[in-house]
Amino acid sequence: MSKTKTEAFETFEIDLPPIRGFPELRWAGKRPFTSTQYFPAQKKEAYGDPKDGWWNRLYWGDNLQVMSHLLREFRGKVDLIYIDPPFDSKADYLLKVSLRGVEVASDYTSFEEKQYTDMWSNDDYLQFMYERLHLLRELCSDNGYVIVHCDSKRSHHLRSMMDEVFGPDRFVNEIIWHYRKWSTKIRAFQRNHDNLLCYCKSAEKSDERTFNQLEYEPPSQGTLRRWGGKKQQARFDDSGRRTAHDTEEDSQGSPLSDVWEGESADATPDVLKISIINPAARERVGYPTQKPEALLARLIRAFSGKGDLIFDGFMGSGTTQAVAMKLGRRFIGADINLGAVEKTIARINNVRDELRSGQNDLFDASLDGTVAEASGGFEVYNVNNYDFFRNPVEAKELIKDAMELQPMASDSIFDGQRDQHLVKIMPVNRIATRQDLNEIINGLDFKAFERRAAESPSKPVERIHLVCMGHEPDLAAELQKAAKPFDIEVLVTDLIRDKAHLHFKRASEARLAIEDGYLVVTGFFPMNLLQKLSMEADAVEDWRQLVESIKVDWNYDGAILSPSIVDSPDKDGLVTGRYSIPADAATIRVKITDLLSESWEGEIENG
Repeated sequence: MSKTKTEAFETFEIDLPPIRGFPELRWAGKRPFTSTQYFPAQKKEAYGDPKDGWWNRLYWGDNLQVMSHLLREFRGKVDLIYIDPPFDSKADYLLKVSLRGVEVASDYTSFEEKQYTDMWSNDDYLQFMYERLHLLRELCSDNGYVIVHCDSKRSHHLRSMMDEVFGPDRFVNEIIWHYRKWSTKIRAFQRNHDNLLCYCKSAEKSDERTFNQLEYEPPSQGTLRRWGGKKQQARFDDSGRRTAHDTEEDSQGSPLSDVWEGESADATPDVLKISIINPAARERVGYPTQKPEALLARLIRAFSGKGDLIFDGFMGSGTTQAVAMKLGRRFIGADINLGAVEKTIARINNVRDELRSGQNDLFDASLDGTVAEASGGFEVYNVNNYDFFRNPVEAKELIKDAMELQPMASDSIFDGQRDQHLVKIMPVNRIATRQDLNEIINGLDFKAFERRAAESPSKPVERIHLVCMGHEPDLAAELQKAAKPFDIEVLVTDLIRDKAHLHFKRASEARLAIEDGYLVVTGFFPMNLLQKLSMEADAVEDWRQLVESIKVDWNYDGAILSPSIVDSPDKDGLVTGRYSIPADAATIRVKITDLLSESWEGEIENG
C-alpha cells in the first residue's frame, strides 16, 4: 500500500491482490476499494501509565475512519485481528436500562434502548464488509491473522469475499463454535453454531506465523481399545505413523479440532467446552451480542504470543480487550456506539485493578506459561470529532427534529423538505459513499425533469440536500452525473463539520461543591434520560440511581482527562458522590456518565 498527499488531506492507496481465476462474489453496486483518506483523532481520556512506552487504545467512531487513521502508524503491524461484525440478522438489539438500586422495575424506572439495528437493505452489507476487510488486510502484519466471527446467514458470502481480499491460499481455518441453547421453534434443525473464518496475511510466511496448540481432546473409547488402553498423542515415528505411549503423563490426546463444542449456559464447566454466557455470570456486562471470554482466550492464545498487538474494530462490550490484557497482549479497540466504549472503559479498568491485585481468572500455567503482569494504561480517542451522536439508531429522528424538516409522504425516499430542497439523511454510522446514492438515483423522475426544464430552462430541475457524517469527496458530483442531461442542485452537509447551529439534545446538568476537604456532587440531572423515563428531576429519590460512573481528575491540564478516581460500581451499586481531595489538587475536572452513556463534564477549583 502506498500513500499520497494533497493539500487537503493524506490519501492511502490500497493494493488490491490480482484476481487469480477463482470464483468472485458479485453484488449490485460493487465498487473496488482503492483508497481511503486519513482521519484525525483527538485524545480525550487517559487511564494509568504506559508500559514500556506503549499505551493501549480505544477509539469511538466509525471503524472505517478509525482504521484509516491507524494506517499511518500501524500499517502491517497488527499481529491478530478479531472482529464480531453485524450478522445481518434482521433484528434490533436492545439494552434494558433501569434505575440503579431499584429492586422491582416498573414502566417508570426502566425502558429498552436500541443499541444498534442489524438490518441492511439490498447489498449494502456486502459493500460495508468488503471495504473494511481491505483495511483489516492492510493493518495485519505479514505473518498475522484476521478472524471474522459470523453465522450461517452470511458465512458463505464472507468466505468468498475473504478469498478475494486475502487470496484462497491464505485460508487457515473455519472454526465451528457449537453451543446449546433453546431456540425459537422453526421447521428446521436448530441453528446452534457460529462460524469463525481465519485467514493469514501471507501464505509465503506460513512457517513464521504463530500457532500454539494449547489443548487436546481426550481419546475416545474406540481409540483406547485400538491402542490397548493407551492414550493416543499427536506424535509420529520416522515412517510417519502415529505412536502411542504407556504413561499417563506422556499422553495428551489428539489435537483440538476446528469444531469447538459448548455446553448449555447452566452446565458444569469443562475446560474444552465453551458455552454461551450464563445470564448470571460475573463476566456478563449486559451488552447485546456479548461473546464469552473463554472463546476469545482460546483464539488469542492460539494465534498470538505475549506482547503481540490485537485489534478489534467492533469491540462491543470489550471482551477482546479484556482478554488481551489478561493474557499480556497489547490492544487497540474501536466501536461506533458510545455505550460500547463506556462499557469497555469500565471493564478494562476493572481488569487493571484485578491484575494489580494478582487476580487473573484466565491464567492457567499449563496452557500459557506465565501470568500477565499488571498491564499498562490506555487512552481513549474520538476519530474525526465523532462526538455527535451517542446512539446512531436514534440519529435520523434527532436530525429531522434539529433541522426542522417538513414531513414527506410515507413512501418517499426522502426524509423531509427544507428551503426548497428534498433532504436525504445518509447513513450516520459510517462514511456516505457513492453506493448510498443508489436509492436516490433509482428514484429520479426524468419525466418530471423534462417538464420542469421546458418550463424553466435556466433553473435546476431538482434541489437535493444530502446530510451525512463524513462522505466521499465526489458525492455531489456523482449524483449530478447520474441526472444528466438535466441540471440538479446538490447540497451536502457534513454534520461532523457543519453542526454548529444545530442543537440535537438537551444538555445534562450537575452541581459540584467543596465541603470540608471533600469534592461533593450535590445534584445531577440527565435531561434525555429523565425524558425517556418520563420522570421529572425531583421525582428521582436519589440522583445516583441515574449514574453509571463518576471520574475525577484532580489536576486537569485543560485537554486530556486523566482520572485518579473512577467510581464505577457493579450493577446494583451506587456511586459515592463524595471524594476526599488530595493536598496537591488544583483544577478538578469531573465527568459524570448516566445510564444512557451520555456524559456531563465540569470543573471546580480547589481553593
